[in-house]
This record gives sequence, structure tokens and C-alpha cells, in this order.
Amino acid sequence: MGHDSIPHQNAESPISDIAYLARSEHRVPTLVALTERPRSRSELCELAGVSSSTIRRTLDEFEDRVWIRKDGYQYTATRLGEAIASAMQDLIEQVETERKLRDVWHWLPEEVSDFPIETWDAMSITVAEPDSPYRPIDRFESLLKETNDLRLVRPEIALMEPCFEVLVQLIDEGVDVVLVARPESHTYFLSTYPERSVEMMQQDNFTVLEHDSLPPCGTGLLDERAAISCYEQDSGTVHVLIDTDVAAIREWAQSVCDTYASEAQPVEPP
Repeated sequence: MGHDSIPHQNAESPISDIAYLARSEHRVPTLVALTERPRSRSELCELAGVSSSTIRRTLDEFEDRVWIRKDGYQYTATRLGEAIASAMQDLIEQVETERKLRDVWHWLPEEVSDFPIETWDAMSITVAEPDSPYRPIDRFESLLKETNDLRLVRPEIALMEPCFEVLVQLIDEGVDVVLVARPESHTYFLSTYPERSVEMMQQDNFTVLEHDSLPPCGTGLLDERAAISCYEQDSGTVHVLIDTDVAAIREWAQSVCDTYASEAQPVEPP
């Protein structure tokens, strides 16, 4: 592979190059666009939503750094430019994930926070917002509707009651369901929905267990996805739902479900 014959201007430091790219919203997308195929200056203006003079200065800076080369009236990324564009995309994605996690980090089980950083990108993080307090529950319900096998440790009332009809339907359809809950949860559902609860508990594919010392977060397996539900300590409302198909987290969730199920006691229908 030949070298690109473009004059090279040394930057002061790697941080200065990163800072240069980060200072304007259009720079990384422009460089990424040039890794996809050659583009003209006018095309880049339209794509980036900036003026011709701005894109000209940007391209000059890119050329000085040997990130792009000019081919006729078009520009294309060099191998160096491709490397920088890829690294910046990875960094942006990682920061986007971190921004989602930073406000919920203290909610997570310690074992999950210890998983490699690479697993974070594969997490779907649904947070309750003031204007959308039911977002985590809606996400859980959407997963519940598609599952053919369900294992849940600490299914709190705030999570399960809005999904009660979906759970009933799953059991009627023969889906295997195992719930390991606090005694208070069983008492609530048996008193609030006595007939439906007893009918469900009489089904062979529905196993109800109780445990009086469960972890603060809920942990579940819905087919190939692991789900972690984080609750407000005082109110029990669902603050965050995290779900993922990462094998390592699913294996951890499986071990949590197996451990607490083996320690729990069966609940007999009244």
C-alpha cells in the first residue's frame, strides 16, 4: 500500500487533536463520511449543515493532519483518517453509554458494575423520567410479551402489577414461569386478585417461591435476555430497567435465579 503524499503538520499533542475534533459537532461526522466514500466539498457542506468556508477550513485541517487526501474535486479518507474516525466513533458510543449509566451507577449490583466495559454498549438502559415514569415498566412489558421462558427474582409489585394481564396470558399459553418474591408480594396479589392468583398457582407451568432475604435489585431471565430492575428503596417504584443479551451477564443472572430459587420456599395456593 502506498503512502499518501500530503504535507504533514505535527499537532502539539494527541489531546489537541481530540480537542480539535470535539470542539465542533460537524468534524467527526465529516471525517466518518469520508471513510465511507469520496465526497465533494458541496456534498460535505450539505451533509454537515455548515457553510462552504467552514467546510473548507475543516478539510484543510484534515489534510494537514494526513487524515484525508484530495482526488480531483472530491476528498477521501486516508488509512490514518479511517483509524481516527473509527476511534472517535467508539469513544462517542462509549461516552453515550456512560452518560446513561452515570446517574444509575449506584443502583447496579456490584457484580454487574464489575463486568468489562465492552459489555456496557450492549445494555439497553431504560430510566424513569419525570414526564415518563412508566418507561422501565413499558420496556419490561414489551420483553414479557415476547418471552417463552421466564425466571424472576424479586418481581416487585410496582413492576408486576401493570403487567399482570400479560403474565396471566403467558401462563395460559403454557410458558414456564418461576417467580421468587418477597412474602409481602405474594400476600398483596393473593388479596388483590384472589381468584386469578389461585388459578395461576394451580397451573403446572407456574412456580411461585418466596424468600425473605432478596437482593435490592430484581434479576430476571426472559429467554435469551437478562433483565435487572432497580427499585426506589422507600416507595418500591421502578427507577431503572437494564436488559441485555450479553452472555456473561446472562450467566450471572442465571446463577442469581438458581441460587435464590434453591433457597426459597414454595407458596401453596390457599
